[in-house]
Amino acid sequence: MAEAVSLQVVLKLIGVMTQTTDLSSPGDSLNRDYTLTFGNGTGASQLNMWWHDQRTLGASATEDLDLAGSLTSVFGTTITFTSLKGIVVYAAAANNAANNVNVTRPAAAGVTLFTAVSSGVSLEAGAAFMYMTPAANGKTVTGTTADLITFTNSAGTNSVTYDVFLFGEV
Repeated sequence: MAEAVSLQVVLKLIGVMTQTTDLSSPGDSLNRDYTLTFGNGTGASQLNMWWHDQRTLGASATEDLDLAGSLTSVFGTTITFTSLKGIVVYAAAANNAANNVNVTRPAAAGVTLFTAVSSGVSLEAGAAFMYMTPAANGKTVTGTTADLITFTNSAGTNSVTYDVFLFGEV
């Protein structure tokens, strides 16, 4: 039996910036909503699988998440993503300030989430990274040639914990 999936990803920016002057208080208000809703299926604005976990890396440790065949859903199904529609990574606020969680595209078999091999983002304690797309194809995942995302603890002093959420098509 196949899983039925729906997901709403909400990114909303709400803020006010003001400055008090002698005779007035000019302001700038911002209210932007970048919500994406994904229905069940394959195609534009659709997905049919997600995977999530909280993981810990020892000092200076590295791990590759293999999106094609090594992850298991909460229902025990082996997941072989063919398209990545989104990823959210959150570095735990309790991580040591000297240790970042680096998320990168490995040299061999990396998902083209980032534009170049070894490029990525470095997340300090409490930082988050999100990528999402409603595009029909998302980021192509191909077993053995484009199926890895690398996570590295940036320093050799303490372990780091991070949450990861992947969604797309199988």
